[in-house]
Amino acid sequence: MLRDSLLAFSVLGLNAMAAQAPAPPAYITAAIADAARPAADTQRDADRKPAVMLEFAGVKPGESVADLIPGSGYFTRLFSAAVGPKGKVYAVATAKPADAPADAPDRSAAVRAIAADPHYANVTVEVVRLKELSLAPPVDVVWTSQNYHDVHNVKDLNVVDFDKAVYRALKPGGVFIVLDHSAQAGSGFRDTDTLHRVDEEAVKKEVEAAGFRFEGESDALRNKDDPRAAKVFDASIRGHTDQFILKFRKPK
Repeated sequence: MLRDSLLAFSVLGLNAMAAQAPAPPAYITAAIADAARPAADTQRDADRKPAVMLEFAGVKPGESVADLIPGSGYFTRLFSAAVGPKGKVYAVATAKPADAPADAPDRSAAVRAIAADPHYANVTVEVVRLKELSLAPPVDVVWTSQNYHDVHNVKDLNVVDFDKAVYRALKPGGVFIVLDHSAQAGSGFRDTDTLHRVDEEAVKKEVEAAGFRFEGESDALRNKDDPRAAKVFDASIRGHTDQFILKFRKPK
């Protein structure tokens, strides 16, 4: 009897905690529910947890966001809806390397298609070389997802200089969000090119060296079952890697 009572109490307690968990702001819920989002994006929501991501980044209506190295534009679309018509989104794609073959893919093609859609009228595409990163006017948030490790693979790029360019691209008080695949603790930048992973502590120190203040992290995309020893494209772990999300702020 006592056991049953304790079990019932525990279940009620868990339900009460779930009920007390604050719902995301309405503008974030609306951004995720936006009917213009393609199925290829919405099918990834369970793994990418966009509500948690947007709320952690602090993206708000009317703000400006730079989606740095946006890939297919998964977050570009979400940012566009979240900041609304009074906000602005810069999809910052990288230019083809000077020595790239003529038939190398255009890394900005996907986000150019998004920006051409009237539904995403607040999106502008910027094509840059990471060594020459510059944004004007400055923005409220710079976001980069699963890219920071690759910045370390750019030939002759000083990554602290890159972080300083991000710093300059932000308004005072602005936020830099780094989401990436986690490498084994203490590995530093050893695995950036081989496994496409990076040690989060090494990232913290490097970004702070550019003048940022570390503000916090989210465990929303953690996977304790990932040994962090396989390439992120390996079928055994692809889409389910252990990932860290770090928030840095430019002091006012």
